[in-house]
Amino acid sequence: MGLGTWTGRAPLALLVAGGLLGLGWAIPGVQAKGLRRPGQVPGVQAAAGLGSALGKPCAIGMGFSDQRFIAAMIPHHQGAIAMAELALRKARRPEIRALAQRIISSQSQEIGQMRQWYQQWHGAPVPVLEAYAHGGMGMGGHGMGMGIGGTSRPGTDLATLIRAQDFDRAFLSAMVAHHRMGVIMAAMAQIHTRHLELLDLEQAMVRVQSSEINQMEAWARQWFGAP
Repeated sequence: MGLGTWTGRAPLALLVAGGLLGLGWAIPGVQAKGLRRPGQVPGVQAAAGLGSALGKPCAIGMGFSDQRFIAAMIPHHQGAIAMAELALRKARRPEIRALAQRIISSQSQEIGQMRQWYQQWHGAPVPVLEAYAHGGMGMGGHGMGMGIGGTSRPGTDLATLIRAQDFDRAFLSAMVAHHRMGVIMAAMAQIHTRHLELLDLEQAMVRVQSSEINQMEAWARQWFGAP
């Protein structure tokens, strides 16, 4: 099935224009119709070097195959789950604990589904990307909650969260940054996705994590006066 026959892809150009890549935010869910190849998407060339800018050339975006997306998103999900498990123990507010439980449930299910698809499509278990093998910087930290070294799972800095004087505030900040990178990964991967079921999952990731970001930012404003 050609890319030109697919609709509903999160348009990369809108994410760039909306400021998401600069840690701003764009409204998700806008459909891109008539997409035939990456070069036809306005603004896609400007974003093509994002992988290099984040410290791992071709790790995401234009070179993000289905195989590489799954291999990268699984450890990214594991990072979110690790932070959420910590929140179940340390968060004071029940709203955060409820969100943490939802993250654990949904992202654990997604990990299982991606592992199953990978085995089915490629006849092998999901490999460990070199960037994640030793808890290194992965696809770049840059304050985006991904691949911070010295942690048990990629994409988390559990030691910093554990030491935080105000855990709830630190958790919201860390998880918002982590989710933002997840949204970027899932949105950019849609350009090259070959399996419709994976495309559906990527779109769901954008929707769900965008909604959770909005909720966490609203809590941060309500509880801490954070911008």
